[in-house]
Amino acid sequence: MSRRLGGSAARRLGSALVVALAACGGGDRAPSFVETLEAQRPTRPAVSDALAASRRTAIVEASETVSPAVVSITTTSTRQALPQTPFDFFFVPQSPREQQSFGTGFIIRENGVIITNQHVVSGADRIIVTLPDGSDVQAQLLGEDALTDIAVIKVERTGLRTAKTGRSTDLMIGEWVVALGNPFAYLLGNVEPTVTAGVISAVNRNILPGRDQSGLYLDMIQTDASINPGNSGGPLANALGEVVGVNSSILSQSGGSVGLGFAIPIERALRVAEEILRSGAVRRAWVGFDVAGAESLRDWKSQGGVLVTAVAEGGPAARAGLRRGDVLTRANGRPLHNYLHWESVKLDLHVNDVVRLTARRAGREVELTVTSGDLPTTTAEKVTVLKDLELVTLTPQIQAERGVQSDRGALIFRISRELSQATGLREGDVIVGMNRRRITTADDVREVVGVLKPRQALRLYFERGGSIAYTDLEFR
Repeated sequence: MSRRLGGSAARRLGSALVVALAACGGGDRAPSFVETLEAQRPTRPAVSDALAASRRTAIVEASETVSPAVVSITTTSTRQALPQTPFDFFFVPQSPREQQSFGTGFIIRENGVIITNQHVVSGADRIIVTLPDGSDVQAQLLGEDALTDIAVIKVERTGLRTAKTGRSTDLMIGEWVVALGNPFAYLLGNVEPTVTAGVISAVNRNILPGRDQSGLYLDMIQTDASINPGNSGGPLANALGEVVGVNSSILSQSGGSVGLGFAIPIERALRVAEEILRSGAVRRAWVGFDVAGAESLRDWKSQGGVLVTAVAEGGPAARAGLRRGDVLTRANGRPLHNYLHWESVKLDLHVNDVVRLTARRAGREVELTVTSGDLPTTTAEKVTVLKDLELVTLTPQIQAERGVQSDRGALIFRISRELSQATGLREGDVIVGMNRRRITTADDVREVVGVLKPRQALRLYFERGGSIAYTDLEFR
């Protein structure tokens, strides 16, 4: 739609054109309409140096410092078709489907060692890292830890820029932080990470585990900097450009950011990474006692601490004199209000670490010193069945470690993803019966499977979450 100019406006425009033409000396080309308007525009005052410098804030400099160490991660995993009936023990999957997912990581060593979230690379058949220079490199998974949601991957490159790490222990509520990540991966058309800014909203947040969450999010850093799907595994940096956390999760009903983002403290991430680089896995510490769990959260104020519900016979806590019914009030100087506070202390323990406990017993305070040991399942003898199933015989120590109700059985220490999908069994399940035979050791399971005939039905009883269930399978 065109708009007619008024008389005075037309005359002004005509005069401008005449002036412009005269300036050109009646040359070969008349100036365009845009050129004429630009000639009339007054010169903008020069921007002062002070104003220009004010644009370079701490947020800008922090982003520039961290960005060269941020990478995009694309994983490919194969999802097998699930069995159609519970009798398909050796179900042959049909029409496998490839599934891609995206995440972020950051480089901690110049030879290509990268930290990310465990849930970013979990179950991946192929991991591709997009480096800051835009090149795609296949990565190797060095190790992962579902409990802390940290994984370490490596690309075969040298001379890479690394992230400078800081401390999460001196964070101040309200100080500026930036979250860097790749929420849409290659869909944005370039490799520059997305930067969002916010403040530290809280520290030492403990998040109750969800239905599909295998680990615990403890002592988390809370921020209102937007963290969206795809940002997982990226760095959370302070205004100095130091990485203080690993972006991990959000609380949202829609799946998008609502200002409730959480990051894993960098000290925990680095500790887990160092253990993985040293031995390929995280060596868990065992203290040998259980405390009241989520059911006690409502009662912690009246209870005044964390109730000890079980002490493993011959375990570290028993040797230190801890008793069932004791109420723990402090651990290594930290107040204990509920079981999540105790879990956060336990999560950062190494084997042979000393834990100084304060407990209330019969109206008086007692001081105890517990020296942690190896997890019983770590040192227990493993029995392999069908190449895809690793079992350990249940002992009182393992029973206490895992909170198992059954006193006999074979605990599933490791199971392949394919066999887990085909049978419905999971790591941590305890096999207590097969057909009419009571299972008391891991060797019992191997004996039963060894004499099964093709297409023979098998009813398998197992404990999960304190309850006994069964599944009907067919051996193929």
